[in-house]
Amino acid sequence: MSNYNWMQQKLHKIALSSQFMREITFDIGSSLSSKNDLTDNHVFVSGLARSGTTVILNAIYGTNEFASLSYEDMPFVLSPNLWSLFNPSMGHLQPKERAHEDGIKVSTNSPEAFEEVFWKTFTDNKPDSHEKFKIYVSNILARYSKTRYLSKNNQNIRRLGILGSIYPNSKILVPFRDPIQHAFSLHKQHHNFLYQSENDHFIKNYMEWIGHTEFGPGYKMINSENIIFGDPSTLNHWLEQWLKTYKNCLALSKKTKNLHLVCYETLCNKEKCWEKVLEIIEINKISKFAFTESKKKFTESMNETLVAESYLLYEQMKNLSL
Repeated sequence: MSNYNWMQQKLHKIALSSQFMREITFDIGSSLSSKNDLTDNHVFVSGLARSGTTVILNAIYGTNEFASLSYEDMPFVLSPNLWSLFNPSMGHLQPKERAHEDGIKVSTNSPEAFEEVFWKTFTDNKPDSHEKFKIYVSNILARYSKTRYLSKNNQNIRRLGILGSIYPNSKILVPFRDPIQHAFSLHKQHHNFLYQSENDHFIKNYMEWIGHTEFGPGYKMINSENIIFGDPSTLNHWLEQWLKTYKNCLALSKKTKNLHLVCYETLCNKEKCWEKVLEIIEINKISKFAFTESKKKFTESMNETLVAESYLLYEQMKNLSL
């Protein structure tokens, strides 16, 4: 975000901030694509932010079997085929660490979660939007000449059931982490992006335009009903969000056949877990990937009841995960 010059920032504003412009670019881009998505064998990766979704995205994308939006498709992510005519690839710069300062490096050809721009444009609970989403996926497949779509969108945690109904034979992977470590990571990133946005106002706009409101200056709670710990400056707030979110995921996993829970700690420590993931998403070739577990120490006290309930849920989910 900090690398965008004035002209690029204005182009992002034109393409992403206006509902009208997003709808127009989608319609124009869709009219230029003749490919129809006749498959139902895609992969959706979604969990709370900081659950390992980006690492899993990169690992799956590395199999070279999937199409996914990349930074090269920004800012006209709703019309990737049209934008590619005006923005031909001129090679890719050396990867740089992303703004999260978490060691993950990105370049223009790195896959990323821009799918939420679609759901900001079209209401997710309308059948007409579901048909448009199929067109949207088809456009991305045409852009990259693939037959399978790969999505990483943390906001999809709100609409896992909808995705399951649109693509009943696709695979939905829901990663989860040790609840306290996860809460700490969310808490840290929230303050990280608040700090960065103090000196760069484009950050807040950019995150809101792409629907990245999981933390930072435009933060919006995933779960806002019956909240006890409403202050995002505390670890208790993020742990309560973890508990409420994954309670819903666990319940949904028991009645949605194509939803699969993935424990990130298990993925890091047991090679067989990654092999199971590849088997579930129907990748037959060998594809190695090194997953790294992160454990941080902190001194802030947390609500004991909340901690106990979270770890009870964590163990229940581990027993049902890949």
